[in-house]
Amino acid sequence: MTDILTDHPVAAAVADGTLPGRVWLYSNYNCNLACSYCLTESSPRSPRRQLEAATMLSVAEQAAELGFTGLGVTGGEPFLLPWLPETVRAMAAHLPVVLLTNGTLFEGDRIDRALVLADHDVALQISLDSHRPDLNDLARGEDNFAKVVAAVPRLVAGGVTVRIATTTAGPLDDPGLDPLRRLVTSLGVAPDDHLVRPIVRRGRADLEDLGVEAEARDIPSELTITADGAFWGSFGPTVRSGRLDTDLLLTRTVLPLSVPAQALLGVVSGMPPGNDTNLGIR
Repeated sequence: MTDILTDHPVAAAVADGTLPGRVWLYSNYNCNLACSYCLTESSPRSPRRQLEAATMLSVAEQAAELGFTGLGVTGGEPFLLPWLPETVRAMAAHLPVVLLTNGTLFEGDRIDRALVLADHDVALQISLDSHRPDLNDLARGEDNFAKVVAAVPRLVAGGVTVRIATTTAGPLDDPGLDPLRRLVTSLGVAPDDHLVRPIVRRGRADLEDLGVEAEARDIPSELTITADGAFWGSFGPTVRSGRLDTDLLLTRTVLPLSVPAQALLGVVSGMPPGNDTNLGIR
């Protein structure tokens, strides 16, 4: 078990709630899909701009030392990286991991790549936006619905913890989402593991005029590590018209992790009281 640097100001800030406990990592930016509201304009043609496995492991180890309580891994599509499952499994030895994926690559023997995460402190968070295949695939891509619905029960049966994330342009408590909630339950995912979140108007969503406007105070101040540097929040490292947004960039330095962590703490500590997140982003 990793020893926490209890006298470090970042550890104290996490312990008292000044900083959120989770650190996010963008493993890569390329993706097999091109969703209409993608924050990073990811697609099959996007440059990878990936973190190396050694960097991700160092972030996990140092995050635990600094008192952080969890990790999130996103992309792009992380499962395009052949070494990703084993790396995430090693990261989970330091802190619990939530691993985001579109769930479309788990076909044939590729399902075995995800099953190595069973019985480890890892949750796969898979995107599913509607109970109607046509509406879901309109935003995310052809056959996305069918592939996700086929993969989730197999993952659950294999002992993998699965969460479903629904991104919506409507109210988060919209009764129109009830059929989707029932579908998610039928796939073997507990209601508490079904997250509903808003489209945030950054990246491709901004170009498509979708979602809610968000400033730093609206976004959880979770330290986020990418190949381009460290950002305020997982919604920070967005791409618009092929250019990286740097309005929420903290530092270009990502390691040692204490450098961007202390930069984030400095910004958060300087904000006036009442700047709490209010978009229901989880």
